[in-house]
Amino acid sequence: SSAYASGKRKGNDESCLAVVILMCAEKSVSGERGKARWTSDPCYSFYGVDGSDCSFLIYLSEAEWFCPPLAWRNQSSHPTTSSLPKRQVKSLSFMRRRMRRLTAQWAAAARRLDERLRGQYREQKRILVHVGFLTEESGDVFSPKVLKGGPLGEMVQWADILTTLHVLGHNLKISLSVKELSLGIPPGRGSCPLTGPLPFDLIYTDYHGLQQMKQHMGLSFRQCHIRVIDTFGTEPAYNNEEYSTLHGYRTNWGYWNLNCKQYMTMFPHTPDNSFMGFVTEELNQTERFKIKRDKVNNMAVVYGKEASMWKEKLLTILHHYMDIHGTVYYEAQRPPEVPAFVRNHGLLPQQELQQLLRKAKLFLGFGFPYEGPAPLEAIANGCVFLQPKFSPPHSSLNHEFFRGKPTSREVSSQHPYTEQYIGKPHVITVDFNSSQEFETAVQDILKEKVEPFIPYEYTCEGMLERRPNSTALIWAPNITAPACWPPLSALRLFLSTEASSCVKTCRDSGLICEPAYFPFINNMECESLEAEKNHVFPAVHVDRRECFQQKEPLLFSCAGVSAKHQRLCPCRDYLHGQVALCRDCL
Repeated sequence: SSAYASGKRKGNDESCLAVVILMCAEKSVSGERGKARWTSDPCYSFYGVDGSDCSFLIYLSEAEWFCPPLAWRNQSSHPTTSSLPKRQVKSLSFMRRRMRRLTAQWAAAARRLDERLRGQYREQKRILVHVGFLTEESGDVFSPKVLKGGPLGEMVQWADILTTLHVLGHNLKISLSVKELSLGIPPGRGSCPLTGPLPFDLIYTDYHGLQQMKQHMGLSFRQCHIRVIDTFGTEPAYNNEEYSTLHGYRTNWGYWNLNCKQYMTMFPHTPDNSFMGFVTEELNQTERFKIKRDKVNNMAVVYGKEASMWKEKLLTILHHYMDIHGTVYYEAQRPPEVPAFVRNHGLLPQQELQQLLRKAKLFLGFGFPYEGPAPLEAIANGCVFLQPKFSPPHSSLNHEFFRGKPTSREVSSQHPYTEQYIGKPHVITVDFNSSQEFETAVQDILKEKVEPFIPYEYTCEGMLERRPNSTALIWAPNITAPACWPPLSALRLFLSTEASSCVKTCRDSGLICEPAYFPFINNMECESLEAEKNHVFPAVHVDRRECFQQKEPLLFSCAGVSAKHQRLCPCRDYLHGQVALCRDCL
Protein backbone atom coordinates (compact mmCIF):
# COMPACT_ATOMS: atom_id res chain seq x y z
CA SER A 1 0.00 0.00 0.00
CA SER A 2 2.90 2.35 0.73
CA ALA A 3 4.28 1.74 -2.76
CA TYR A 4 0.85 2.45 -4.24
CA ALA A 5 0.57 5.68 -2.24
CA SER A 6 4.05 6.70 -3.30
CA GLY A 7 3.23 6.01 -6.96
CA LYS A 8 -0.06 7.91 -6.69
CA ARG A 9 1.70 10.87 -5.08
CA LYS A 10 4.34 10.83 -7.81
CA GLY A 11 1.63 10.83 -10.47
CA ASN A 12 -0.16 13.70 -8.80
CA ASP A 13 3.08 15.65 -8.52
CA GLU A 14 3.70 15.18 -12.21
CA SER A 15 0.17 16.38 -12.99
CA CYS A 16 0.66 19.36 -10.72
CA LEU A 17 3.98 20.29 -12.27
CA ALA A 18 2.47 20.09 -15.74
CA VAL A 19 -0.30 22.46 -14.76
CA VAL A 20 2.19 24.76 -13.04
CA ILE A 21 4.26 24.99 -16.22
CA LEU A 22 1.28 25.45 -18.52
CA MET A 23 -1.01 27.72 -16.48
CA CYS A 24 0.89 29.46 -13.68
CA ALA A 25 4.37 29.74 -15.16
CA GLU A 26 6.49 32.30 -13.33
CA LYS A 27 3.58 33.53 -11.20
CA SER A 28 3.53 30.42 -9.05
CA VAL A 29 4.83 30.66 -5.48
CA SER A 30 6.59 27.38 -6.14
CA GLY A 31 9.63 29.44 -7.14
CA GLU A 32 12.61 29.87 -4.86
CA ARG A 33 11.11 32.97 -3.18
CA GLY A 34 7.88 31.07 -2.43
CA LYS A 35 9.71 28.04 -1.10
CA ALA A 36 11.65 30.25 1.28
CA ARG A 37 8.48 32.04 2.44
CA TRP A 38 6.11 29.14 3.14
CA THR A 39 7.58 28.54 6.63
CA SER A 40 7.09 32.21 7.64
CA ASP A 41 3.46 31.72 8.68
CA PRO A 42 1.86 28.55 10.11
CA CYS A 43 -1.26 29.20 8.02
CA TYR A 44 0.53 27.68 4.99
CA SER A 45 1.02 24.38 6.81
CA PHE A 46 -2.64 24.55 7.88
CA TYR A 47 -3.55 24.42 4.18
CA GLY A 48 -1.19 21.51 3.53
CA VAL A 49 1.85 23.33 2.12
CA ASP A 50 4.88 21.16 2.82
CA GLY A 51 7.49 22.64 0.48
CA SER A 52 6.64 20.47 -2.52
CA ASP A 53 5.57 21.93 -5.87
CA CYS A 54 2.29 20.03 -5.67
CA SER A 55 1.36 21.44 -2.26
CA PHE A 56 2.11 24.97 -3.52
CA LEU A 57 -0.20 24.53 -6.49
CA ILE A 58 -3.01 23.05 -4.38
CA TYR A 59 -2.72 26.05 -2.06
CA LEU A 60 -2.78 28.50 -5.00
CA SER A 61 -5.76 26.73 -6.51
CA GLU A 62 -7.91 26.16 -3.43
CA ALA A 63 -6.87 28.73 -0.82
CA GLU A 64 -5.98 31.79 -2.89
CA TRP A 65 -7.81 30.74 -6.12
CA PHE A 66 -4.88 32.15 -8.10
CA CYS A 67 -4.64 29.02 -10.28
CA PRO A 68 -7.59 27.15 -11.86
CA PRO A 69 -9.27 24.25 -10.00
CA LEU A 70 -7.50 20.91 -10.29
CA ALA A 71 -9.72 18.28 -11.88
CA TRP A 72 -8.35 15.43 -9.80
CA ARG A 73 -8.93 17.27 -6.48
CA ASN A 74 -12.09 16.96 -4.39
CA GLN A 75 -13.21 20.59 -4.30
CA SER A 76 -15.35 20.13 -1.21
CA SER A 77 -12.42 19.11 0.97
CA HIS A 78 -12.13 22.21 3.16
CA PRO A 79 -11.34 22.13 6.85
CA THR A 80 -14.39 21.26 8.89
CA THR A 81 -15.44 22.24 12.35
CA SER A 82 -15.12 19.66 15.04
CA SER A 83 -17.72 18.97 17.63
CA LEU A 84 -17.14 20.58 20.99
CA PRO A 85 -16.00 18.13 23.68
CA LYS A 86 -17.78 18.19 27.04
CA ARG A 87 -15.82 19.15 30.12
CA GLN A 88 -17.05 18.92 33.67
CA VAL A 89 -15.43 21.41 36.02
CA LYS A 90 -16.58 22.99 39.26
CA SER A 91 -17.03 26.33 37.53
CA LEU A 92 -19.43 24.87 34.98
CA SER A 93 -21.43 23.19 37.72
CA PHE A 94 -21.73 26.53 39.51
CA MET A 95 -22.86 28.24 36.29
CA ARG A 96 -25.31 25.46 35.44
CA ARG A 97 -26.95 25.61 38.87
CA ARG A 98 -27.35 29.35 38.53
CA MET A 99 -28.98 29.03 35.11
CA ARG A 100 -31.45 26.44 36.36
CA ARG A 101 -32.32 28.40 39.50
CA LEU A 102 -33.18 31.52 37.46
CA THR A 103 -35.00 29.73 34.62
CA ALA A 104 -38.47 30.93 35.60
CA GLN A 105 -37.30 34.53 35.97
CA TRP A 106 -35.62 34.52 32.55
CA ALA A 107 -38.74 33.04 30.92
CA ALA A 108 -41.05 35.61 32.51
CA ALA A 109 -38.72 38.46 31.54
CA ALA A 110 -38.54 37.25 27.93
CA ARG A 111 -42.33 37.18 27.68
CA ARG A 112 -42.66 40.72 29.08
CA LEU A 113 -39.98 42.07 26.78
CA ASP A 114 -41.50 40.37 23.75
CA GLU A 115 -44.80 42.09 24.48
CA ARG A 116 -43.12 45.50 24.68
CA LEU A 117 -40.87 45.08 21.64
CA ARG A 118 -43.27 43.11 19.46
CA GLY A 119 -42.49 43.46 15.76
CA GLN A 120 -38.88 44.58 16.25
CA TYR A 121 -36.53 42.82 13.85
CA ARG A 122 -34.06 40.43 15.47
CA GLU A 123 -31.70 38.33 13.40
CA GLN A 124 -30.45 35.01 14.75
CA LYS A 125 -26.67 35.04 15.02
CA ARG A 126 -24.20 32.18 15.13
CA ILE A 127 -22.07 32.99 18.17
CA LEU A 128 -18.89 31.33 19.36
CA VAL A 129 -18.50 31.72 23.14
CA HIS A 130 -14.91 31.00 24.18
CA VAL A 131 -14.51 31.30 27.95
CA GLY A 132 -10.76 31.80 28.01
CA PHE A 133 -10.22 32.13 31.77
CA LEU A 134 -11.67 28.64 32.34
CA THR A 135 -9.42 26.87 29.83
CA GLU A 136 -6.66 24.58 31.05
CA GLU A 137 -4.26 26.48 28.79
CA SER A 138 -4.81 29.69 30.81
CA GLY A 139 -4.27 27.80 34.06
CA ASP A 140 -7.97 27.79 35.06
CA VAL A 141 -7.16 29.32 38.43
CA PHE A 142 -10.85 29.94 39.13
CA SER A 143 -12.31 26.42 39.20
CA PRO A 144 -10.28 25.20 42.21
CA LYS A 145 -11.41 28.29 44.17
CA VAL A 146 -15.13 27.87 43.56
CA LEU A 147 -15.53 25.78 46.69
CA LYS A 148 -13.01 27.84 48.71
CA GLY A 149 -14.54 31.32 48.60
CA GLY A 150 -12.68 32.49 45.51
CA PRO A 151 -14.02 35.06 43.05
CA LEU A 152 -17.34 34.01 41.52
CA GLY A 153 -18.27 37.30 39.86
CA GLU A 154 -16.84 36.27 36.49
CA MET A 155 -18.76 32.99 36.55
CA VAL A 156 -21.99 34.77 37.53
CA GLN A 157 -21.57 37.09 34.56
CA TRP A 158 -20.68 34.36 32.06
CA ALA A 159 -23.66 32.26 33.16
CA ASP A 160 -25.95 35.25 32.58
CA ILE A 161 -24.34 36.09 29.22
CA LEU A 162 -24.89 32.55 27.96
CA THR A 163 -28.49 32.64 29.18
CA THR A 164 -29.15 36.05 27.61
CA LEU A 165 -27.83 35.00 24.20
CA HIS A 166 -29.78 31.73 24.35
CA VAL A 167 -33.06 33.37 25.41
CA LEU A 168 -32.69 35.90 22.58
CA GLY A 169 -32.64 32.98 20.16
CA HIS A 170 -29.04 32.93 19.00
CA ASN A 171 -27.19 29.78 17.97
CA LEU A 172 -24.35 29.23 20.46
CA LYS A 173 -21.15 27.19 20.29
CA ILE A 174 -19.33 27.04 23.62
CA SER A 175 -15.57 26.53 23.74
CA LEU A 176 -13.59 25.74 26.89
CA SER A 177 -10.35 24.57 25.30
CA VAL A 178 -7.84 25.94 22.83
CA LYS A 179 -8.24 22.68 20.89
CA GLU A 180 -11.78 23.72 20.01
CA LEU A 181 -10.69 26.98 18.39
CA SER A 182 -9.61 25.90 14.89
CA LEU A 183 -13.08 26.03 13.28
CA GLY A 184 -11.52 25.94 9.82
CA ILE A 185 -9.67 29.21 10.34
CA PRO A 186 -5.94 29.24 9.50
CA PRO A 187 -3.61 30.13 12.37
CA GLY A 188 -0.77 32.61 12.13
CA ARG A 189 -0.43 36.27 11.19
CA GLY A 190 -3.07 36.45 8.48
CA SER A 191 -0.91 35.80 5.40
CA CYS A 192 -3.44 33.28 4.09
CA PRO A 193 -7.03 34.04 3.09
CA LEU A 194 -10.16 32.36 4.40
CA THR A 195 -11.41 29.69 2.01
CA GLY A 196 -15.07 29.94 2.95
CA PRO A 197 -17.54 31.80 5.10
CA LEU A 198 -16.83 32.03 8.80
CA PRO A 199 -18.75 29.47 10.87
CA PHE A 200 -19.90 32.24 13.26
CA ASP A 201 -21.10 35.85 13.21
CA LEU A 202 -19.74 36.91 16.60
CA ILE A 203 -17.20 35.71 19.15
CA TYR A 204 -17.71 36.36 22.86
CA THR A 205 -14.51 35.86 24.83
CA ASP A 206 -12.25 37.48 27.44
CA TYR A 207 -8.66 38.71 27.42
CA HIS A 208 -7.31 35.18 27.99
CA GLY A 209 -9.37 33.93 25.06
CA LEU A 210 -8.29 36.83 22.87
CA GLN A 211 -4.64 35.94 23.37
CA GLN A 212 -5.39 32.27 22.67
CA MET A 213 -7.20 33.17 19.46
CA LYS A 214 -4.28 35.23 18.26
CA GLN A 215 -1.96 32.27 18.79
CA HIS A 216 -4.19 29.47 17.49
CA MET A 217 -6.68 31.05 15.08
CA GLY A 218 -4.49 33.79 13.70
CA LEU A 219 -5.77 37.17 12.63
CA SER A 220 -7.34 36.01 9.37
CA PHE A 221 -10.89 36.73 10.55
CA ARG A 222 -12.12 40.29 10.94
CA GLN A 223 -11.66 41.59 14.47
CA CYS A 224 -15.05 43.28 14.32
CA HIS A 225 -16.52 39.83 15.12
CA ILE A 226 -15.05 39.92 18.63
CA ARG A 227 -16.78 40.94 21.88
CA VAL A 228 -14.47 40.95 24.93
CA ILE A 229 -15.92 40.49 28.42
CA ASP A 230 -13.78 42.90 30.43
CA THR A 231 -14.58 43.40 34.12
CA PHE A 232 -12.69 46.64 34.77
CA GLY A 233 -12.78 48.24 31.33
CA THR A 234 -10.31 49.22 28.59
CA GLU A 235 -9.79 52.85 27.63
CA PRO A 236 -8.86 54.00 24.08
CA ALA A 237 -5.38 55.24 25.04
CA TYR A 238 -4.50 51.68 26.13
CA ASN A 239 -6.35 49.98 23.27
CA ASN A 240 -4.45 51.57 20.35
CA GLU A 241 -1.19 49.64 20.07
CA GLU A 242 0.90 52.32 18.38
CA TYR A 243 -0.33 55.16 20.59
CA SER A 244 -0.08 53.20 23.85
CA THR A 245 3.49 52.17 23.03
CA LEU A 246 4.61 55.70 22.13
CA HIS A 247 2.93 57.45 25.06
CA GLY A 248 3.47 55.05 27.97
CA TYR A 249 0.01 53.45 28.10
CA ARG A 250 1.13 49.98 27.02
CA THR A 251 0.19 47.23 29.49
CA ASN A 252 0.03 43.43 29.40
CA TRP A 253 -3.64 43.85 28.43
CA GLY A 254 -5.20 46.28 25.97
CA TYR A 255 -3.35 47.16 22.71
CA TRP A 256 -5.75 45.13 20.49
CA ASN A 257 -6.86 48.01 18.23
CA LEU A 258 -10.52 47.12 18.63
CA ASN A 259 -13.41 49.53 18.63
CA CYS A 260 -13.61 50.16 22.38
CA LYS A 261 -17.35 49.41 22.31
CA GLN A 262 -16.31 45.78 21.68
CA TYR A 263 -15.15 45.60 25.31
CA MET A 264 -18.10 44.75 27.56
CA THR A 265 -18.02 45.54 31.27
CA MET A 266 -19.73 44.19 34.38
CA PHE A 267 -20.82 47.68 35.51
CA PRO A 268 -21.41 50.86 33.45
CA HIS A 269 -18.24 52.54 34.71
CA THR A 270 -16.45 53.06 31.38
CA PRO A 271 -18.65 54.81 28.76
CA ASP A 272 -16.01 54.09 26.10
CA ASN A 273 -16.95 50.42 26.48
CA SER A 274 -20.30 48.63 26.23
CA PHE A 275 -22.22 47.69 29.35
CA MET A 276 -22.93 43.95 29.49
CA GLY A 277 -23.77 43.47 33.20
CA PHE A 278 -25.35 40.44 34.87
CA VAL A 279 -28.59 39.81 36.75
CA THR A 280 -29.61 39.82 40.39
CA GLU A 281 -32.22 37.38 41.61
CA GLU A 282 -35.64 39.01 41.99
CA LEU A 283 -38.06 38.46 44.87
CA ASN A 284 -41.73 37.57 44.57
CA GLN A 285 -44.34 39.11 46.86
CA THR A 286 -44.25 36.18 49.30
CA GLU A 287 -40.48 36.47 49.66
CA ARG A 288 -40.74 40.23 50.19
CA PHE A 289 -43.30 39.68 52.95
CA LYS A 290 -41.06 37.11 54.68
CA ILE A 291 -38.09 39.48 54.56
CA LYS A 292 -40.13 42.27 56.13
CA ARG A 293 -41.35 39.87 58.82
CA ASP A 294 -38.07 38.09 59.58
CA LYS A 295 -35.49 40.88 59.20
CA VAL A 296 -33.22 41.07 62.29
CA ASN A 297 -32.37 44.71 62.95
CA ASN A 298 -29.09 44.07 64.79
CA MET A 299 -27.60 41.45 62.47
CA ALA A 300 -24.66 42.11 60.10
CA VAL A 301 -22.95 39.96 57.46
CA VAL A 302 -19.35 40.72 56.46
CA TYR A 303 -18.55 40.85 52.72
CA GLY A 304 -15.36 38.83 52.41
CA LYS A 305 -15.01 35.08 51.97
CA GLU A 306 -11.25 35.20 52.57
CA ALA A 307 -9.97 36.01 56.07
CA SER A 308 -7.30 38.38 54.72
CA MET A 309 -10.07 40.87 53.85
CA TRP A 310 -11.18 41.40 57.47
CA LYS A 311 -10.39 44.37 59.78
CA GLU A 312 -10.74 43.62 63.52
CA LYS A 313 -10.76 47.22 64.79
CA LEU A 314 -13.94 48.12 62.91
CA LEU A 315 -15.53 44.78 63.76
CA THR A 316 -15.02 45.51 67.46
CA ILE A 317 -16.94 48.77 67.06
CA LEU A 318 -19.68 47.04 65.08
CA HIS A 319 -19.92 44.28 67.71
CA HIS A 320 -21.19 46.84 70.26
CA TYR A 321 -24.30 47.27 68.10
CA MET A 322 -24.82 44.10 66.08
CA ASP A 323 -24.34 40.35 65.94
CA ILE A 324 -21.77 39.69 63.22
CA HIS A 325 -21.86 36.78 60.79
CA GLY A 326 -19.22 35.67 58.31
CA THR A 327 -18.87 33.21 55.42
CA VAL A 328 -15.11 32.68 55.45
CA TYR A 329 -13.87 29.43 53.96
CA TYR A 330 -11.73 27.17 56.13
CA GLU A 331 -10.75 23.50 55.93
CA ALA A 332 -9.76 22.46 59.46
CA GLN A 333 -9.25 25.34 61.88
CA ARG A 334 -11.07 28.64 62.24
CA PRO A 335 -9.06 31.43 60.54
CA PRO A 336 -7.25 33.50 63.22
CA GLU A 337 -8.15 36.75 61.41
CA VAL A 338 -11.83 36.20 62.22
CA PRO A 339 -12.56 37.40 65.79
CA ALA A 340 -14.13 34.97 68.25
CA PHE A 341 -17.30 37.08 68.55
CA VAL A 342 -18.06 36.52 64.83
CA ARG A 343 -20.30 33.60 63.97
CA ASN A 344 -18.59 32.12 60.93
CA HIS A 345 -20.80 29.86 58.79
CA GLY A 346 -18.04 28.83 56.42
CA LEU A 347 -18.64 28.99 52.70
CA LEU A 348 -22.39 28.72 52.03
CA PRO A 349 -24.27 27.53 48.95
CA GLN A 350 -26.02 30.37 47.14
CA GLN A 351 -29.49 29.66 48.51
CA GLU A 352 -28.26 29.44 52.12
CA LEU A 353 -26.33 32.68 51.68
CA GLN A 354 -29.52 34.33 50.42
CA GLN A 355 -31.40 33.18 53.51
CA LEU A 356 -28.66 34.73 55.66
CA LEU A 357 -28.88 38.03 53.75
CA ARG A 358 -32.67 38.07 54.06
CA LYS A 359 -32.36 38.10 57.84
CA ALA A 360 -29.45 40.58 58.08
CA LYS A 361 -29.84 44.36 58.27
CA LEU A 362 -26.26 45.25 57.29
CA PHE A 363 -23.86 43.97 54.61
CA LEU A 364 -20.37 45.27 55.44
CA GLY A 365 -17.55 45.66 52.89
CA PHE A 366 -13.94 46.25 53.89
CA GLY A 367 -12.66 47.59 50.54
CA PHE A 368 -12.05 44.33 48.70
CA PRO A 369 -13.10 42.67 46.44
CA TYR A 370 -13.83 45.54 44.09
CA GLU A 371 -17.03 45.82 42.08
CA GLY A 372 -18.45 42.33 42.57
CA PRO A 373 -22.08 41.15 42.34
CA ALA A 374 -22.50 40.42 46.08
CA PRO A 375 -23.46 43.98 47.18
CA LEU A 376 -26.29 44.05 44.63
CA GLU A 377 -27.50 40.66 45.90
CA ALA A 378 -27.45 41.97 49.50
CA ILE A 379 -29.38 45.14 48.55
CA ALA A 380 -31.88 42.99 46.64
CA ASN A 381 -32.48 41.06 49.87
CA GLY A 382 -33.14 44.16 51.96
CA CYS A 383 -29.67 44.82 53.40
CA VAL A 384 -27.93 48.17 53.70
CA PHE A 385 -24.47 48.04 52.12
CA LEU A 386 -21.86 49.92 54.16
CA GLN A 387 -18.61 50.44 52.27
CA PRO A 388 -15.36 52.44 52.58
CA LYS A 389 -14.67 55.64 50.67
CA PHE A 390 -11.21 55.77 49.07
CA SER A 391 -9.28 59.00 49.52
CA PRO A 392 -7.40 59.36 47.30
CA PRO A 393 -9.31 57.16 44.84
CA HIS A 394 -7.64 53.87 43.90
CA SER A 395 -6.21 53.66 40.38
CA SER A 396 -3.39 52.14 38.36
CA LEU A 397 -1.17 55.02 39.57
CA ASN A 398 -1.39 54.29 43.28
CA HIS A 399 -2.74 50.80 43.87
CA GLU A 400 -1.18 47.43 43.09
CA PHE A 401 -4.48 45.73 42.20
CA PHE A 402 -5.14 48.13 39.30
CA ARG A 403 -1.54 48.41 38.15
CA GLY A 404 -1.19 47.02 34.64
CA LYS A 405 -4.91 47.16 33.89
CA PRO A 406 -5.72 49.11 30.69
CA THR A 407 -7.60 51.89 32.46
CA SER A 408 -6.82 55.14 34.29
CA ARG A 409 -10.22 55.05 36.02
CA GLU A 410 -10.25 56.32 39.59
CA VAL A 411 -12.25 54.08 41.92
CA SER A 412 -13.79 56.22 44.66
CA SER A 413 -15.12 53.36 46.81
CA GLN A 414 -15.27 49.59 46.98
CA HIS A 415 -18.33 49.61 44.73
CA PRO A 416 -18.68 52.92 42.80
CA TYR A 417 -21.80 51.78 40.91
CA THR A 418 -23.80 51.34 44.12
CA GLU A 419 -22.46 54.65 45.42
CA GLN A 420 -23.36 56.60 42.26
CA TYR A 421 -26.51 54.94 40.92
CA ILE A 422 -28.17 53.58 44.09
CA GLY A 423 -26.97 55.58 47.09
CA LYS A 424 -28.82 56.22 50.35
CA PRO A 425 -30.64 54.63 52.11
CA HIS A 426 -29.50 51.37 50.46
CA VAL A 427 -25.80 52.26 50.23
CA ILE A 428 -23.74 54.19 52.78
CA THR A 429 -20.18 55.22 51.82
CA VAL A 430 -17.94 56.63 54.56
CA ASP A 431 -14.28 57.03 55.49
CA PHE A 432 -13.32 53.86 57.36
CA ASN A 433 -10.15 55.58 58.62
CA SER A 434 -12.44 57.57 60.93
CA SER A 435 -13.80 55.34 63.68
CA GLN A 436 -16.31 58.03 64.59
CA GLU A 437 -17.66 58.28 61.05
CA PHE A 438 -17.94 54.49 60.86
CA GLU A 439 -19.77 54.27 64.19
CA THR A 440 -22.18 57.07 63.27
CA ALA A 441 -23.02 55.27 60.03
CA VAL A 442 -23.82 52.06 61.95
CA GLN A 443 -26.07 54.00 64.33
CA ASP A 444 -27.92 55.61 61.40
CA ILE A 445 -28.41 52.23 59.71
CA LEU A 446 -30.03 50.80 62.84
CA LYS A 447 -32.68 53.56 62.68
CA GLU A 448 -33.34 53.15 58.93
CA LYS A 449 -36.08 50.98 57.42
CA VAL A 450 -35.04 49.72 53.99
CA GLU A 451 -36.99 47.77 51.35
CA PRO A 452 -35.36 45.27 48.96
CA PHE A 453 -34.21 47.02 45.79
CA ILE A 454 -32.79 45.98 42.38
CA PRO A 455 -31.84 48.48 39.64
CA TYR A 456 -33.84 47.59 36.51
CA GLU A 457 -30.67 47.14 34.44
CA TYR A 458 -29.68 44.24 36.73
CA THR A 459 -32.93 42.34 36.28
CA CYS A 460 -33.37 39.62 33.64
CA GLU A 461 -35.62 41.90 31.61
CA GLY A 462 -33.17 44.79 31.85
CA MET A 463 -30.27 42.67 30.59
CA LEU A 464 -32.34 41.24 27.73
CA GLU A 465 -33.51 44.74 26.80
CA ARG A 466 -29.95 46.02 26.38
CA ARG A 467 -28.81 43.31 23.99
CA PRO A 468 -31.37 43.58 21.12
CA ASN A 469 -31.09 47.37 21.36
CA SER A 470 -27.34 47.22 20.87
CA THR A 471 -25.65 47.55 17.49
CA ALA A 472 -23.78 44.40 18.50
CA LEU A 473 -26.74 42.22 17.53
CA ILE A 474 -29.63 44.06 15.94
CA TRP A 475 -28.73 45.22 12.44
CA ALA A 476 -28.96 42.53 9.78
CA PRO A 477 -26.98 42.72 6.50
CA ASN A 478 -30.13 43.55 4.52
CA ILE A 479 -31.32 46.22 6.98
CA THR A 480 -30.10 49.81 6.82
CA ALA A 481 -28.65 50.76 10.21
CA PRO A 482 -29.31 54.26 11.53
CA ALA A 483 -26.72 56.95 10.81
CA CYS A 484 -25.81 56.86 14.48
CA TRP A 485 -26.71 54.74 17.46
CA PRO A 486 -27.82 55.97 19.94
CA PRO A 487 -29.92 58.46 17.91
CA LEU A 488 -28.41 61.92 17.54
CA SER A 489 -31.52 63.43 19.10
CA ALA A 490 -30.00 62.52 22.49
CA LEU A 491 -26.75 64.46 21.91
CA ARG A 492 -25.91 67.27 24.34
CA LEU A 493 -22.61 69.11 23.71
CA PHE A 494 -20.43 70.45 26.55
CA LEU A 495 -16.98 72.04 26.85
CA SER A 496 -15.15 70.63 29.86
CA THR A 497 -13.05 72.58 32.31
CA GLU A 498 -9.31 71.99 32.12
CA ALA A 499 -8.04 68.72 33.63
CA SER A 500 -11.52 67.21 33.43
CA SER A 501 -12.59 64.14 31.46
CA CYS A 502 -15.76 63.92 29.43
CA VAL A 503 -16.91 61.19 31.83
CA LYS A 504 -16.90 63.72 34.69
CA THR A 505 -18.18 66.62 32.57
CA CYS A 506 -21.25 64.70 31.46
CA ARG A 507 -21.84 63.14 34.89
CA ASP A 508 -21.79 66.58 36.55
CA SER A 509 -24.75 67.51 34.31
CA GLY A 510 -26.67 64.30 35.07
CA LEU A 511 -25.74 62.80 31.69
CA ILE A 512 -23.39 60.14 30.35
CA CYS A 513 -20.60 60.49 27.77
CA GLU A 514 -21.43 58.82 24.46
CA PRO A 515 -18.36 58.00 22.29
CA ALA A 516 -20.54 57.16 19.26
CA TYR A 517 -21.13 60.91 18.88
CA PHE A 518 -17.46 61.93 18.63
CA PRO A 519 -17.28 61.70 14.79
CA PHE A 520 -20.21 64.11 14.56
CA ILE A 521 -18.56 66.80 16.71
CA ASN A 522 -15.00 66.43 15.37
CA ASN A 523 -15.47 69.36 12.99
CA MET A 524 -14.88 72.56 14.97
CA GLU A 525 -14.65 75.94 13.26
CA CYS A 526 -11.67 77.84 14.66
CA GLU A 527 -9.09 80.32 13.37
CA SER A 528 -6.37 77.81 14.23
CA LEU A 529 -7.24 74.17 13.70
CA GLU A 530 -4.93 71.16 13.75
CA ALA A 531 -5.55 67.41 13.51
CA GLU A 532 -3.47 65.07 15.67
CA LYS A 533 -3.55 61.60 17.20
CA ASN A 534 -4.33 62.32 20.83
CA HIS A 535 -6.81 60.65 23.18
CA VAL A 536 -8.06 64.01 24.53
CA PHE A 537 -9.04 65.43 21.12
CA PRO A 538 -11.32 67.05 19.96
CA ALA A 539 -10.38 69.83 22.37
CA VAL A 540 -9.45 73.49 22.77
CA HIS A 541 -6.09 74.60 24.18
CA VAL A 542 -6.63 76.47 27.44
CA ASP A 543 -4.07 79.26 26.86
CA ARG A 544 -3.70 79.64 23.09
CA ARG A 545 -7.34 79.03 22.15
CA GLU A 546 -6.25 76.67 19.39
CA CYS A 547 -8.60 73.89 18.32
CA PHE A 548 -7.55 70.28 17.81
CA GLN A 549 -9.36 67.59 15.84
CA GLN A 550 -8.97 63.86 16.36
CA LYS A 551 -6.98 62.20 13.58
CA GLU A 552 -7.36 58.57 14.76
CA PRO A 553 -10.96 57.35 15.29
CA LEU A 554 -9.81 54.61 17.67
CA LEU A 555 -8.61 57.33 20.06
CA PHE A 556 -11.97 59.02 20.55
CA SER A 557 -12.14 58.81 24.33
CA CYS A 558 -14.56 59.79 27.07
CA ALA A 559 -11.88 59.06 29.67
CA GLY A 560 -9.00 61.23 28.44
CA VAL A 561 -7.80 64.09 30.67
CA SER A 562 -5.41 66.97 29.96
CA ALA A 563 -4.45 69.95 32.13
CA LYS A 564 -3.73 71.95 28.98
CA HIS A 565 -7.02 71.35 27.15
CA GLN A 566 -10.75 71.81 27.50
CA ARG A 567 -12.39 68.81 25.95
CA LEU A 568 -15.35 68.87 23.58
CA CYS A 569 -17.69 66.35 25.19
CA PRO A 570 -20.62 64.52 23.57
CA CYS A 571 -23.12 63.71 26.31
CA ARG A 572 -26.54 62.06 26.25
CA ASP A 573 -29.44 61.37 28.57
CA TYR A 574 -30.28 57.87 29.78
CA LEU A 575 -33.25 55.95 31.02
CA HIS A 576 -33.68 55.75 34.77
CA GLY A 577 -32.38 52.33 35.72
CA GLN A 578 -30.97 51.60 32.25
CA VAL A 579 -27.80 53.63 31.68
CA ALA A 580 -26.99 51.90 28.38
CA LEU A 581 -30.08 53.31 26.63
CA CYS A 582 -31.13 56.89 25.93
CA ARG A 583 -34.73 58.08 26.24
CA ASP A 584 -35.21 57.93 22.45
CA CYS A 585 -33.53 54.51 22.10
CA LEU A 586 -36.65 52.37 22.56
